[in-house]
Amino acid sequence: MSVIQRIRDRGAWIIFGIIAVALIAFILQDGVGRGRNSFSNTTTIGVINGEKIERPDFEEKLALQERLYAGQGAQREQLIGSLWNQEVERVILNQQYDKLGLQVSPKELSDILFGSNSPFKQEFTDAATGEFKVNEAKQAIASMKKSRNADQIKMINSVYINPAVEKGLRNKYQTLLVQSAYIPKWLLEKQQADNNSITSFSYVYVPYLSVSDTLVKVSDDDIAAYIKKHSKEFSKLEETRNISYVTFNAAPSGTDSANTLNQVQSYKNDFAASKDAEAFLAKAGTDLPFYNSYFNKAKMQQLNKDTLIKIPVGSVYGPYQDGSMFVLAKMIGAKQWPDSAKVRHILIATTDPKTNQPIRTDSAAKKLADSIQAAIITGANFDALCSRYSADGNKDQGGVYDYFPQGQMVVPFNDFAFDKPVGSKGVVKTDFGYHYIEVLGQKNPSMAYKIAYLAKAVVASNETVSAANTAASQFSASSKNAKVFNENAIKDKKQLHGAEEIKQNDYTITGMGQSRQLVRWVYEHGVGDISDPTEVGDQYVVAIISAVNKAGTMSVAEARPQVENIVRNEKKAKQIIETKFKGNSLEAYAASTGAPVLRADSLVFSAPIITGVGSEPKVIGAAFNKTLTGKTSDPIAGATGVFVIKIENNGARPGNLDLVSMHQNLLQGARASAYRSQEALKKAAVIKDSRSKFY
Repeated sequence: MSVIQRIRDRGAWIIFGIIAVALIAFILQDGVGRGRNSFSNTTTIGVINGEKIERPDFEEKLALQERLYAGQGAQREQLIGSLWNQEVERVILNQQYDKLGLQVSPKELSDILFGSNSPFKQEFTDAATGEFKVNEAKQAIASMKKSRNADQIKMINSVYINPAVEKGLRNKYQTLLVQSAYIPKWLLEKQQADNNSITSFSYVYVPYLSVSDTLVKVSDDDIAAYIKKHSKEFSKLEETRNISYVTFNAAPSGTDSANTLNQVQSYKNDFAASKDAEAFLAKAGTDLPFYNSYFNKAKMQQLNKDTLIKIPVGSVYGPYQDGSMFVLAKMIGAKQWPDSAKVRHILIATTDPKTNQPIRTDSAAKKLADSIQAAIITGANFDALCSRYSADGNKDQGGVYDYFPQGQMVVPFNDFAFDKPVGSKGVVKTDFGYHYIEVLGQKNPSMAYKIAYLAKAVVASNETVSAANTAASQFSASSKNAKVFNENAIKDKKQLHGAEEIKQNDYTITGMGQSRQLVRWVYEHGVGDISDPTEVGDQYVVAIISAVNKAGTMSVAEARPQVENIVRNEKKAKQIIETKFKGNSLEAYAASTGAPVLRADSLVFSAPIITGVGSEPKVIGAAFNKTLTGKTSDPIAGATGVFVIKIENNGARPGNLDLVSMHQNLLQGARASAYRSQEALKKAAVIKDSRSKFY
């Protein structure tokens, strides 16, 4: 049943929503929430350059993405973040398209929908010839539009039309930017001259490390002055907050571990005596599901598999510890099996593999499978029957599964392929229906084992969790302010942790992991407020808000970690210059500082690294200044110390560089930046992000 056909089925709307999201994600790839009662009077998630993103529309798209990525481990909070970024980009780019008057004409839209990269290609390609049946695709779309079914038309627009328009507009926009890239002649000539530049100089160098940090104090006024002088570098677009916190361990205790071990031990005799391991495990409960088939040693995942394969059939080994579990292992059976098998099969399905809807009864499927078996026995063509009746995706390849490893197929199919000798044929029932299977080949026989595992994970008991929660609650209740909070931490021998630069829409806190609930609390309270215990992973956290860092210019406290060493080096440079550099020649400076005269030979502008020192932009800038040739410079406060240099030779290397290649490289770099244009647009946009009111 084709996608177009299923669109006609209104009950299949989820499938097409997922396809829509997938298409949009591909086109735009450059790339459980809860609402607060106090904000229940608005549905606006955010505003981008005056355009609103409303919650109902956002939630609809989010639900589709959750279904799309359900099997890939994507967390809801991750999807919220990625969807928000997609929406911001979509709005910003659409605004640019409107300003430029970009449109997708009906003919262009048709070329996208029915051209070589058509989204309909898979559904309307002849399996035998590989021909894309364009007219059939066009007729199917036209037919649904004529039906005037509002739901079907909405699906067609969201699944195909809108993504196609977005793709066309983006291609036009990026083409405009890419083709506007231009490298002027003067820039090329300057690049050539720079790349050919070479210099040699002598220098005296006094590193900042020669002055102890303890002798140079950096005050808040010093930091503030530096921030003011470099204000653009210390501007923040959004508010952040800092916290201090203590933790109370709610992980399983030694007692919990011992209790779990005793529980597993208590099953050992009954497990060994049981005749039906699967039924026994179902009753006792196990955290390692029973796989009712065989694996050879190479396929076993257990670290102690060398020991496990030696267990006599029918006996039980353990309990032993495997990660956070205690385990009993029972050897059910051992036999020679190949490590891979090749089969061909015909699947007579009882349900549609794509929609999971019933398509025939079990008895009807069995009857058809038996009929196919009888027909093949009397000489019917396997490939023809497979192509006509099989519901598997490989039916056009003759139903063949080339050599596949143990455990890849469902158990009944797997066991027939590996347990029966080559040439065996038969009908096998699985959850998908009935398979007519023929074993075509097997490789590398070795011992394989069926082992049943009774495993119990060690989990924290109610007593352990309650004790941690009680201790955290007492700490929180008794900590009336920051002073008492710190005193309590010392008294209870609790390590104080810190987390900085927490943003309003963060879902994790560094060092803590997933902690959205705590982030929300942080932004609902102010400096000095102390939280109730918050469960994060296997611990309870009690936090105090230590700082609110407003958007705009950073405060002294915020900037100090990145500024303090810079300012200290500036002070050291001034001290070194005033007290150590005496004279007006390299020799005099060497004598006054006690530092040797060093030499940098044949430094190339394109790789300006001073051996033994590293990158020193100010020094390199002076070293390539031709007006200083033959002269001794004034002291230069560099990145790692103070320098005085004397340029002895400043010229150009012989030979010319390949101007054509250089021009091409510069042009490619300029064009590549066009693909990053949305970042610049986003930075320039006025964005009001209100997600934290809802999630």
